[in-house]
Amino acid sequence: MSDPAPRQLGVSAELHRYLVDHGTPPDVLQRDLIAETHERFGDRAGMQIDPVQGAFLTMLVRLLDARLVVEVGTFTGYSSVCLARGLPPGGRLICCDISEEFTDVARRYWERAGLADRVELRLGPALDTLEALPADPPIDLAFIDADKEGYRAYYEAILARTRPGGLIVVDNVLWSGRVVDHENNDESTVAIRQFNDALARDDRVEVVMLPLGDGVTLARVR
Repeated sequence: MSDPAPRQLGVSAELHRYLVDHGTPPDVLQRDLIAETHERFGDRAGMQIDPVQGAFLTMLVRLLDARLVVEVGTFTGYSSVCLARGLPPGGRLICCDISEEFTDVARRYWERAGLADRVELRLGPALDTLEALPADPPIDLAFIDADKEGYRAYYEAILARTRPGGLIVVDNVLWSGRVVDHENNDESTVAIRQFNDALARDDRVEVVMLPLGDGVTLARVR
């Protein structure tokens, strides 16, 4: 088992270790998932959320007493394990992803964690999945961590199906600091900037942006 990799923007490895140790550290299953993801996928393991973010997601699901949670971008399953662990009995997590290779790993860890009965994986374009969801029951919490160019469309589809008081959580909103580097204008960076600007002006939600991991925005539906 390996230590969780530090993915807190601007936080040293030593301070990150302290953050992990003084919160809810990853258990054996989560550490195994971190290690396998790094071993199998190399640099792509950077798509896995930080352990502190994972504990934060579990806490948010529990605080909201969320019954229906939607995740856009599952990768190897770390965030979905964290989200599903926060669900009450009878709660449901719908995971949207396009990769069988990545989500085959996630499926094994859902089974091992005893969560497979509350997680539904829908393979295919996430926007198609989201737009096919009924308005009832409404979404209580959603987590968006997928292709950055799709953020705005995912957000709009989710917002239309989220209850008042529900929460939309968006990852990578600081994009390793590139959002304020105006010499960096690649497609993903521009998409995130535009998304952040639009959210800051959106009076349908209350918004707070946190320097957690690579930047996390919480949008509470009014």
